[in-house]
Amino acid sequence: MPIHPSRLRPQTWIPALLAAALLIAPACKTSASGKASVLLKFAVSFPAQSSPAPLDGRLLLLLSNDGTAEPRFQISDGAATQLVFGIDVDGLAPGAEAVIDASAFGYPLPSLADLPAGDYYVQALLNRYETLVRSDGHTVKLPPDKGEGQRWDAKPGNLYSAPGKITINPMAARTVRISLDKIIPPIEPPQDTKYIKHVRIRSERLSKFWGRTMELGACLLLPEGFDEHPEARYPLIVFHGHFPATFGGFREQPPDPDLKPDYSDRFRMPGYNRVQQELAHQFFKDWTGPGFPRVIVMEIQHANPYYDDSYAVNSANLGPYGDAIVHELIPYVEKTFRGLGAGWARSMYGGSTGGWEALAAQVFYPDGFNGCVAACPDPIDFRAFTVVDIYSHKNAYYTDGPWKRTPRPGLRNYLGEVATTLEQANHRELALATKGRSGDQWDIWQAVFSPVGEDGYPKPLWDKKTGVIDPLVAAYWKEHYDLGAILQRDWKTLGPKLQGKIRIYVGDMDNYYLNNAVYLVESFLESTKDPYYAGDVDYGDRAEHCWNGDQTRPNALSRLRYHQMYIPQAVERMRKTAPLGADLTSWKY
Repeated sequence: MPIHPSRLRPQTWIPALLAAALLIAPACKTSASGKASVLLKFAVSFPAQSSPAPLDGRLLLLLSNDGTAEPRFQISDGAATQLVFGIDVDGLAPGAEAVIDASAFGYPLPSLADLPAGDYYVQALLNRYETLVRSDGHTVKLPPDKGEGQRWDAKPGNLYSAPGKITINPMAARTVRISLDKIIPPIEPPQDTKYIKHVRIRSERLSKFWGRTMELGACLLLPEGFDEHPEARYPLIVFHGHFPATFGGFREQPPDPDLKPDYSDRFRMPGYNRVQQELAHQFFKDWTGPGFPRVIVMEIQHANPYYDDSYAVNSANLGPYGDAIVHELIPYVEKTFRGLGAGWARSMYGGSTGGWEALAAQVFYPDGFNGCVAACPDPIDFRAFTVVDIYSHKNAYYTDGPWKRTPRPGLRNYLGEVATTLEQANHRELALATKGRSGDQWDIWQAVFSPVGEDGYPKPLWDKKTGVIDPLVAAYWKEHYDLGAILQRDWKTLGPKLQGKIRIYVGDMDNYYLNNAVYLVESFLESTKDPYYAGDVDYGDRAEHCWNGDQTRPNALSRLRYHQMYIPQAVERMRKTAPLGADLTSWKY
């Protein structure tokens, strides 16, 4: 799920006037509601200095009545979201105008025709697409990651305009001309340190699938004493999660005494930035202190043209990321940094998206890893795809009833107060992109789990506008990626290989209702025989998203302590289950 430090948006900006001229046409009829005229138009172009060649992509018009941040950073599932309207552009030439009018799909207002009169900050942005010719014969236009973790509002190379303030009068037609004369600059790569290393490799498997060079990366945390003990070989711990620019939560310096405290709306906690620095420095002290296990921790960089990570499995739309990670990246890291290079000496943990990935990798590569912790995992049983049973429900957005339609909730807090519905969340993505290209949560699930459609893009599980579910796509999901269904179907062969390796933790008030699927999987696991699964499933009382099994600390703190919680436990299992003659000593110092 999308809550992750690497995907937080900037919060401040300096408003600028629109450089483009405003063309005011004569008065015309207004909509019946008295809202903005259906003849309101925004004509957007880019100069040759921004790009001398025609461009493809998704052109976004962003409107806001809140001047605290640029409009591009104010689109969200929350109540404070501002407005976005989008259209696809193909071969838009320098100087040519693309027009966004009342026909463009928008969020949370569906059309510019619904826009009330008033003052607005206006901005436009082009999320650029590149043409990719895949080995399956399909040609698709997608926005490859540029090192930002699939954030359209911060992707290097994307064109945008400075925000400007205008007054919209519903009694007049207006054409607002906007020039995309700014370009988001490249991102400086992070530097290696004594403990943190960054590696990238060309993946032969992924490059063949995509018809171009595709890379995998890793952010590594090396153990204390790595250089001083050249004879040592180490276990590998994979920390699954969203795109990491570098290894986070590890701070060699003490907390900054001059850091101005912020306020975390998510955790209702003042000074959370200080808490993060304190616990990151504490991890450094634990990591380098005596008695802490000497292991290599790896965070994977597998951003792709659809999302900030691949979900670490093979996919018809994304390519063989599972095999690429297990058979290319991990062996490279273990060879380069003196890993033990065996399944008994590898473990995994992660939360949210990373929780699903940890469990999925353990299920799909049962001999390749010696245990997983899946904290607050994305839906692991599609009978509870958040609040949708994709097999029995007809519509994802509304419950079925003879006399009324009740919206399905999409996001709640620990009191059950709903911030958005499934329809609203999906319509936000649809405004950002068609064909599953928004780079966001519901679209990546579709891209990973779905078969390829006739047009080369992921075949939708449900109609993005209406929510009507396609049962044939649902059947494909069940066969290939429903972890609960796969465990039940294949337990006779999987069970002996997974015994003692599965641990799942989730809050019973998870913001995205992810606990629903865990209940279903737990029911099966606790009934297993020949063998019994011999793992652990636990729930946090009233705990929200990313609760990870710590019953002694609040979620805001425990989520910053994955490494201290899980590494000693993983190492203890390795020592108990290592094969005869395994190296249990070179890395114990």
